[in-house]
Amino acid sequence: MPDTLTAPATLLGRAEWQARELAHVERADALTADWRARVQRGEKHPIDDFLFTYYPVKPAHLRRWHPGAGVALAAAGEFERAGWRWYRTDAVGAVDVDAAAFLAAKSATVDFIERLLSRTAARVSQFGCFGLHEWAMVYRQGAHRHDVPLRLGQNGTDEVVESHRIGCSHFDAFRFFTPDAVPLNRLSPTRDNQPELEQPGCLHAGMDVYKWAAKLGPLVPGDVLLDAFDLARDIRWLDMRASPYDVSPWAGDPVAIETPEGKAEYVRQQRAFADRSNALRHRVVAAIRVARASAN
Repeated sequence: MPDTLTAPATLLGRAEWQARELAHVERADALTADWRARVQRGEKHPIDDFLFTYYPVKPAHLRRWHPGAGVALAAAGEFERAGWRWYRTDAVGAVDVDAAAFLAAKSATVDFIERLLSRTAARVSQFGCFGLHEWAMVYRQGAHRHDVPLRLGQNGTDEVVESHRIGCSHFDAFRFFTPDAVPLNRLSPTRDNQPELEQPGCLHAGMDVYKWAAKLGPLVPGDVLLDAFDLARDIRWLDMRASPYDVSPWAGDPVAIETPEGKAEYVRQQRAFADRSNALRHRVVAAIRVARASAN
């Protein structure tokens, strides 16, 4: 146990940090309430389940509030938080994130996230993909990832793919393309060139801000993590409404990207998501830089 913490930028009194923690827990519980209820009933949801199955963040982790690096919590040493990994307690019971230990243990991950998010935010957004990544994932293939019928049928879906130029820049979407769809993509995303290809207009890159924030654990303030989850959920609904799947029982009318009207609606929402995702990228990068400063 160190005698003193490394000069935290902010010291929150016990009443203040407990109020922030409670507000975070209540918000997180509200965000996951439907998922937890469906799990109890054994029900599946082709849109929302993605947030809890593709991204390995459990509701229990989502509700755990972190103040972020550079913030100390007065009189917190007697609470469970004092025993959490990457936290430390000083001689008078104040608790903060041990940013130096986290950065030393996960330097490669933190460096990658900072580089990826910074470069993505600095890039010009592209709005010509129209969500065709989801269509390429079912192109000329009878078995599909979701047990939901195709809105245009298999032949109609294939015709949409063949009548468009596909330019998917996101590796974690591209890797699910069917074998016949892979050569149709104008780009060749890989994990190595991810920082050079990702751009703010990409829906999946926007959803992944949530993944990167979660990987940074206690370095990222709780409100940033929940805002990133909110963004990922909102994007996911557009992603599936614009997909080849018939999700009308869950989401109402589709965004029919095979039509001019559907393309215009997709781009309208895509632009708003690009702005929101870039704002969150800046907040995550700022949290990393605060952690680096507090670790020195």
